[in-house]
Amino acid sequence: MIVLKNDKEIEKMRRSGGVVKGALDLVSKSVKPGITTGELDSLVAEYIESEGAKAAFLGYGGFPASICSSVNDEVVHGIPGDRTLEEGDIIGVDVGSIVNGFYGDSARTFEVGTVSTEAKKLLQVTERALNKGIEQAKPGNYLSDISHAVQQEVEAEGFSVVRKLVGHGIGRKMHEDPQVPNYGRPGRGVLLREGMVIAIEPMVNVGSADVRVLEDDWTVVTIDGSLSAHFEHTVAIRGDGPDILTS
Repeated sequence: MIVLKNDKEIEKMRRSGGVVKGALDLVSKSVKPGITTGELDSLVAEYIESEGAKAAFLGYGGFPASICSSVNDEVVHGIPGDRTLEEGDIIGVDVGSIVNGFYGDSARTFEVGTVSTEAKKLLQVTERALNKGIEQAKPGNYLSDISHAVQQEVEAEGFSVVRKLVGHGIGRKMHEDPQVPNYGRPGRGVLLREGMVIAIEPMVNVGSADVRVLEDDWTVVTIDGSLSAHFEHTVAIRGDGPDILTS
């Protein structure tokens, strides 16, 4: 069941989204060769607490940290720890927060020092695909219009869209209906309505779209070891178009 949000509820979600944005801005300033993923997690945990919010991921389904940190061929759900970031790495950081009972969710992939031309292009294309998807998040469009816009942008650049993982509705729960795939034909699925709030999150691989889960039961990696990037925003569908709550 899709839960529509009123203006007051969307403003509460904007507060939660603002905490997530602040956390990712902090990560952006902190990512550098020599820092560990665990140190990034601690920085974010302290920041979220200082904002009077709760870390949405900590304890969610048993997840042991406040951020998901996914390095190089790790797609999503990487567990932060003692891994030290090195020059040329890329790291996807996913953050969620809870404020006044409402969730915010966003992700960015960061360069660690100087990265390869391929890695830089991957990040640019994935973020651009997210923005193309967001442009379609308006009343009267269909859910698959978002999906199709993402897929077109990614595949035109020779990369692949992960199909086993999708975006989602969000509100009083982290994961609500509907699911938001990053591929598909346009003009299909749910008709978009004002008051829907969704997390749009392209996950894009340099090589194969196929992925697998590591023995920790969380970390998703590319099947062929190729680089992967992840960008995400929480977006409210308003009468005048998309409203990015984590921007």
